[in-house]
Amino acid sequence: MTSPLVRVHTLSTRVEAPLEEVFEWHGRPGAIHRLMPPWMPGKVRAEATDLGDGTAVLSLAPGLDWVARHDPEAYDPPRLFTDRLASLGPLSWTHRHEFAADAGSTLVTDTIETSAPGGTVDRMLAYRHAQLAADLRTHRRPYAAGRSLTIAVTGSSGTVGRALVPLLTTGGHRVIRLVRGTPAGTDERRWDPSSPAPDLLDGVDAVVHLAGASIAGRFTEVHKAAVRDSRIEPTRRLAEVAARSGVPAFVGASAIGFYGADRGRELLTEGSGRGQGFLADVVADWEAASRVEGPRVVNVRTGIVQTPAGGALRLQRPLFAAGLGGPLGGGEQWLSWIGIDDLADVYHRAVLDDTLEGPVNAVAPEPVTGRAYAKTLARVLHRPALLPTPALGPRLLLGTEGAEEMALASQRVEPVALGTSHEFRHPTLEAALRHVLGR
Repeated sequence: MTSPLVRVHTLSTRVEAPLEEVFEWHGRPGAIHRLMPPWMPGKVRAEATDLGDGTAVLSLAPGLDWVARHDPEAYDPPRLFTDRLASLGPLSWTHRHEFAADAGSTLVTDTIETSAPGGTVDRMLAYRHAQLAADLRTHRRPYAAGRSLTIAVTGSSGTVGRALVPLLTTGGHRVIRLVRGTPAGTDERRWDPSSPAPDLLDGVDAVVHLAGASIAGRFTEVHKAAVRDSRIEPTRRLAEVAARSGVPAFVGASAIGFYGADRGRELLTEGSGRGQGFLADVVADWEAASRVEGPRVVNVRTGIVQTPAGGALRLQRPLFAAGLGGPLGGGEQWLSWIGIDDLADVYHRAVLDDTLEGPVNAVAPEPVTGRAYAKTLARVLHRPALLPTPALGPRLLLGTEGAEEMALASQRVEPVALGTSHEFRHPTLEAALRHVLGR
């Protein structure tokens, strides 16, 4: 009999993929990363290597681990696997993952018996089911279905890399992380940005180059040099190795900073000219450095990424949650944004879709003003947005140049290169924020 302190939470969702495919997805490297909500504390320390009797470890805080052991007595592939909490004192947790074939689709049912707070569990289940269904749709796109590549990735530990790498591995691709330190295994290779080894990319089908010093910070000459120096020459040298190694595709990070800090209400597409300013100059040279003869090159011009795991939203969320949020400056500037999972989808397509080439605006189809952004975030968090931040605030933190090019920038960007057939998971800001914030 279930203890009175233990509640049962159940959610069922019909997923448009065959039973075996859905079950197999859960056993691939990266699945737990893709299913872990970004608003929850902690990180994955170890994935279960076997759904039948493996163990997963989540680090919730220093010295506090969540250890989940899979139960071989409650394992019936491809219909069932179960994990049970084996740590955290009196807290109980049993999670049954059930799968049933349903006319070519799969009915996925999660049942959790736990003494944990109910609202958190229900939000987590809703997130996991939405994430699973959307990821499987991504893997079944015509350009992706049936393909299995070896993909080298720099910057895999950054905000974008932490979302993209598990998306690729759960799709059946092998990811080789290019790291600056000592490789931890066969799926890591040491990369020296100033002098990459000639054989660094042997056996690689595509490169995703995400590495670069953070742009966030006060725009001192030292900071600007770090931003530039971490991008231009390392990109050129890596692209040259890719060309000499015969790598078919080179996908490089870029930014909508290419268009300059203030283009007013002008609607900007990939065909629009470059703007003025430090970031426009850096991005233009960054993209040029990747264009070598040989590989298909895609430059992913990224907008303001929406995730509480990093970037602007990570800083804004606590302020808005405390009722202290509001628009920056006058709030009339245009903000071109993209949800973290939609951005991962753009990179996924850039790697696999042989028809995509050149600059690609990685932004959602509906940009908003700063004032509209503040109102939407406040509404999602059930808080007011009554305290506008004067332009003086960002200027004190970032310097005049940094504030103008980042916090107060106005760029109304449209993703034309992706085409009308590209399906965004969250085309509206409110939908994107509700998903990543579990609201």
